[in-house]
Amino acid sequence: MSVRARVDQWLRRWFPKKPLGRRGEDAAARYLRRRGYRILGRGQSWKGGELDIVALSGETIVFVEVRTRTSDVPTRPEESVDWNKQRRLTRLAVGYLKRHRLFDRPARFDVIAVVWPEGTRRPAIRHVENAFPAIGLPGFYS
Repeated sequence: MSVRARVDQWLRRWFPKKPLGRRGEDAAARYLRRRGYRILGRGQSWKGGELDIVALSGETIVFVEVRTRTSDVPTRPEESVDWNKQRRLTRLAVGYLKRHRLFDRPARFDVIAVVWPEGTRRPAIRHVENAFPAIGLPGFYS
């Protein structure tokens, strides 16, 4: 076995490659920071699901759903946030706002689509601001 192969094997053992979803969330968080967002939380889990990223843009609390894929075919990643997912995210967002006493702040839902083809170093990122309204809860405005 060559020295290069041994080094590669050692690196893979001690520094395993992150799963695609985690790499996508990391890329989305970097993207948001570069655009002036302040990250308030990542991977906020409660009963019923998880909020991928909670950020602050000016005075607005932004709940970001990150969708990562290796290609755009057959559908774009952001199109996979269906009505049921929107309803769960709304419920989680209301719980977050309640726990942190942030009901006086405007809030919105964004979707970040990360397309990361195998073998590439950088992904393509699409940010859909105000991707959907709050589902099932009247009075939740952005």
